[in-house]
Amino acid sequence: QVHLVESGGGLVQAGGSLRLSCVASRSGFSFNIMGWYRRAPGKQRELVADMTTGGTPNYADSVKGRFTISRDNVKNMVYLQMNSLKPEDTAVYYCVGSRAGNDYWGQGTQVTVSS
Repeated sequence: QVHLVESGGGLVQAGGSLRLSCVASRSGFSFNIMGWYRRAPGKQRELVADMTTGGTPNYADSVKGRFTISRDNVKNMVYLQMNSLKPEDTAVYYCVGSRAGNDYWGQGTQVTVSS
């Protein structure tokens, strides 16, 4: 069994930055795709960004130009650098890893952006 553990959430003022990190609990368990979703209060979960093993990123339109996803395939980690944060970015952010048709989710980390 493998678990994903996020860190780096917190409270930040609008315009500020945060960096989220996610690590898989089992080394050698590689994911085809790793990424980030978020769920804001009263809204459905949405994709923020993901990245293939080869390094091809994919971003939601709402975060393009502000967020950058990266991953370290050796360490089995994925990161999300979030700049120019807006109050509407407030949400619980979840790390996800996909492998062989299965998705593995982290427990989530809260990001709160104050105006």
